[in-house]
Amino acid sequence: MVGRIRRAWKDKNALFYLVLLPLSWIFTVITALRRQAYKIGVLSSYALPAPVIVVGNINMGGSGKTPVVLWLVEQLKSNGYTPGVISRGYGGANNMQPASVDQDSLASQVGDEPLLIARRTGCPVWIGRKRVDVGRALLKANPTCDVIVSDDGLQHYWLKRDVEIAVVDSESTGEHYLLPAGPLREPQSRLQTVDFIICNGEKTVAQAFSMQLCGQTFYNLVNPQQIVAVDYFFDKSVKALAGIGKPERFFNGLTNLGLDFDGVAFDDHYAFTAKELEHIACDALVMTEKDAVKCQIFAQEHHWVLPVEAKIESAFLPQLLAKLKK
Repeated sequence: MVGRIRRAWKDKNALFYLVLLPLSWIFTVITALRRQAYKIGVLSSYALPAPVIVVGNINMGGSGKTPVVLWLVEQLKSNGYTPGVISRGYGGANNMQPASVDQDSLASQVGDEPLLIARRTGCPVWIGRKRVDVGRALLKANPTCDVIVSDDGLQHYWLKRDVEIAVVDSESTGEHYLLPAGPLREPQSRLQTVDFIICNGEKTVAQAFSMQLCGQTFYNLVNPQQIVAVDYFFDKSVKALAGIGKPERFFNGLTNLGLDFDGVAFDDHYAFTAKELEHIACDALVMTEKDAVKCQIFAQEHHWVLPVEAKIESAFLPQLLAKLKK
């Protein structure tokens, strides 16, 4: 069904005009009324006893939020802060009530992105549907935390925020339709109200800061201490899998490294099974770090991971820190 809807977005067929577009108009009105209700106080927002930085987007998936969160946490730590991260825990079975994410947690229980953040940063990470409750639980369990980073949640207005960062995909900035007629959660005009915009890829928004995702070396999923360069794979048959919002971005990155491979794309947050991976015949199977946290429990020696890091325009960090200090 998701594939059919995406095709309707592209082709503007009968499904788009008869079903999706009218529903999109209704969603647009509801979205505007809801935001206005929070703005004028009809609906209440709640503040946490620590400043909150929301890293979100206005479109569905694939913008690069998680690399920004990872980068932001490390920068905050380098500048004397003790950050904690809160997340919805999408895809995890334990995301109804506030719950802590440990480095040995299972992605099936806590979600792939929170587990990745916990393992990469080592900072407190908590998940749950209601971010106010999650933030309170995190701060109670970790009283030394002095700043909260919300992974996603730009539209979660129940939580007051001190800084809003919108991450946009350079390939999606021309979108105009809200769900379900398009990928937008809020109209493009919402970008005019956030504190900062980070553009993943070519900068297509004038006031945005540019970001590139960089990855050069691979580590083995069974033995993470084994690290290789791309030329390790040149004499091998290689398959690449990606269960992320924009699989083509991962595949393009591999191509730019000079890797010859066959790509296998899955839905975002896809729950892989050992049997599925066993049926992918190859000498080497490479994957994203987000997928790796789900596949590690049944990893094989020919499974490899390409971690990426965000490189954000240097002018961004000083402005963010100045805003945070206020």
